[in-house]
Amino acid sequence: MAIDFDLVCFSHLRWDFVFQRPQHLLTRCARERSVLFFEEPTFDAATPHLAWKEVAGVDVVVPRLPSGGTAEQAIAQQRQLLDNLLARRAKAPLLLWYYTPMALPFTRHLQPAVTVYDCMDELANFQGAPPLLGQLERELMGRADLVFTGGTSLYEHKRRLHPRTYPFPSSVDVPHFAAARRSASGQPGFPDPPDQAALPHPRMGFFGVIDERMDLPLLAAIATARPDWQLIMLGPVVKIDPASLPRQKNIHWLGAKSYQELPRYLAGWDVALLPFACNEATRFISPTKTPEYLAAGKPVVSSPIRDVVCPYGEMGMVAIAATPQQFITAIENALHEDGRARQRQADGWLSHLSWDRTWADMHRLIVEVAAQPAALVHPPATDPAAAPSASSFPRKTSLNLGAP
Repeated sequence: MAIDFDLVCFSHLRWDFVFQRPQHLLTRCARERSVLFFEEPTFDAATPHLAWKEVAGVDVVVPRLPSGGTAEQAIAQQRQLLDNLLARRAKAPLLLWYYTPMALPFTRHLQPAVTVYDCMDELANFQGAPPLLGQLERELMGRADLVFTGGTSLYEHKRRLHPRTYPFPSSVDVPHFAAARRSASGQPGFPDPPDQAALPHPRMGFFGVIDERMDLPLLAAIATARPDWQLIMLGPVVKIDPASLPRQKNIHWLGAKSYQELPRYLAGWDVALLPFACNEATRFISPTKTPEYLAAGKPVVSSPIRDVVCPYGEMGMVAIAATPQQFITAIENALHEDGRARQRQADGWLSHLSWDRTWADMHRLIVEVAAQPAALVHPPATDPAAAPSASSFPRKTSLNLGAP
């Protein structure tokens, strides 16, 4: 059954921040229908208005609001901007797609055909999470028709809260990252980027958001114990003081890179790392870079993150290490292993993964829900009288959270 809808996404992540789950899914949706990506506001304008651009078929809009206003004003301004925008463009039923419950104060009046909560992470566990996030998430769970989770452990945590919760762990664009594999002559598929080219081997690398989830003492210990190893760290530093980053000469903080650039860097690495701390912020993460590293043909060493241990560690695709010495031993083993059996196992697993397939499976569930009578689809919504009032919110409710 075909259905028509315009998708409106509310996200705590900027479209241009890191290319990850929202971008993969929504660009695929935009091949067939209208997609609007509504970001958190900036407070830098003389009068409220929307900044607008089109990226890969997705309309990305950012509310620009005056500084110095109250929480009530910010919520009312976003609601007015959104309502005006939808009045000009909405031709089909709305599919509301939430990445953040913090959008509810200015969207709960909308009457969508279907509401989806794509829960990437347990945001309440992240540093700087707004105090009302948990309460708003419970309200969103009451309004949602479907809840998707970014990993298996998060699914197990959330499924008791909603009868239609489905796990959609991180997927991968295999051809994009497989371009990093070495050719038959043993040379990387790409020339080294200039900021990496002069670094000697062996090289260990990481790409992703660098925040409170990163085990900085682990990196420092590895670098100190093996000064001949080069640790290459790619990604934006957020929510932590850059001065807290270990500064050994063999740790190279090269900054954020575009999604298109990542295979070029991966091609020159000997081992890929997932050096996460084991804390509340990483309790439910499912790092997208795990299958991306494997698609690039790299041996991977990871902290014991639950969604990495199962399935990747248990199936022998990723080495799991909990201490600096275990990391060092696992890296040494990876540097000397043949690796072909491990890669065959990984390639077999990756053959079942793709963002195209993930979006198709999500779309099928949306169609099934949309085809049901409304009385059967929508669980009772939270009583608006019990919802937090605008005065309960700080003026800026930005999460500014990254992704693993």
